This record gives sequence, structure tokens and C-alpha cells, in this order.
Amino acid sequence: MLVHAGGESSPGNLPRDTHAVVLVVPTEAELARVASVLTAKGIAFVAIHEDQPPWKDQLMALGLAPGRKEVVGRWVSHLPLLK
Repeated sequence: MLVHAGGESSPGNLPRDTHAVVLVVPTEAELARVASVLTAKGIAFVAIHEDQPPWKDQLMALGLAPGRKEVVGRWVSHLPLLK
């Protein structure tokens, strides 16, 4: 799902020094809350929902286009990095 979200959210033609950051959200409810905050703040993202059972229609990932850390980071910095 991570690769899918990243690909869906990419505007294309990214600079070679663009870095991907993967953050962990513990539950679907928390992921939906993060999506609500991003929407309220006007930050574009792609919501990835599973289309196959057993998780059909569940929100699985959010893909954010590259953006300034000062803008996007303030709304997701509380989430831990995937290790």
C-alpha cells in the first residue's frame, strides 16, 4: 500500500533529491483523523482504500505529494517513522 499511495500522490517530474518518508498510523480511525486534519488545512493527498476482501473499502494509506516540511510536517510530525 505504501508504494501505491506514493505513486498515486506523485505529481511526476520530481527533483532527483526528493525523499520519500513513511510514517506509521496505528489504526484506521487515526488514519481517517489525519485525513480530516489534512483536508481542513488544505493539504492535498490521495486516500487509498483496499478493494479486495477481507479489508474491502478500508482506508489503508494516505499519499501526500512532496511538500515543504514546514507546511506538511506540522500536521504529521507526531507520527513515528516506519523502521
